[in-house]
Amino acid sequence: MNQQIQTLYQIANKPSRKILGIMSGTSLDGLDLALCDIHGSGLSTKIRTTNFITHPFEDVIRDQLLEISSKEQISLQKLTLLHKEFGMYIAQKINQQLREWKIPNNEIDLIASHGQTIYHIAKSNLQQSGATLQIGDADMIAEATGILTIADFRQKHIAGGGAGAPLAVYGDYLLFHSEESDNVLLNIGGISNFTYIPKGGDFSKVICSDVGPGNALIDAWVQHTVPGHRFRSEEHTSELQSRVDISYAVFCLKK
Repeated sequence: MNQQIQTLYQIANKPSRKILGIMSGTSLDGLDLALCDIHGSGLSTKIRTTNFITHPFEDVIRDQLLEISSKEQISLQKLTLLHKEFGMYIAQKINQQLREWKIPNNEIDLIASHGQTIYHIAKSNLQQSGATLQIGDADMIAEATGILTIADFRQKHIAGGGAGAPLAVYGDYLLFHSEESDNVLLNIGGISNFTYIPKGGDFSKVICSDVGPGNALIDAWVQHTVPGHRFRSEEHTSELQSRVDISYAVFCLKK
């Protein structure tokens, strides 16, 4: 059996896995690293976050991403090179952070990297099946960290008929389903989206959808109306940025 497939098989059969989740959203504010202990599988999965940090993007990284994000015409050369370079940037931040946490790389079972969304086409009446593109070469991450890396979650979801956001509804359900109340979670990211989880936790009735403007459009409006300023200030701490950009507002709707 191929060594990597054998490794995946062994990881899947462990009672608990240490998985480092990597996320950078369309807010373009920074790179999130979340180290989690994952127990079980499917809808019975239990998750415990043991370490978390946001590395704010340096101006040069943010400007490079903005140059190719959601544009009708871009340089194919820049796109290709940044796919590689952003993967190397992610790997550098992972290695740096694991050293600071004093956790050896070989203690991490998997890296799960979402990638930076460059262009996303949602399903619609005119576009029967959506399409999406993320950068941040997972092979570069795996080679530079020595940790098995999985990626391309959005593409797989679209290939299976979904909208390209498989992790939001699954993660929200695992963390916030309740036998006592209906729960609605609002995520103010680059674009705002919500998840509705009915009382009793019937997964087939969970609703997850974009609902309107978020940090990306607010930031663009601020830059347009107040030249030289951004919605997010460099004076913000990492903790405050996380609260503003990726925090969930949870509303319990009691029946």
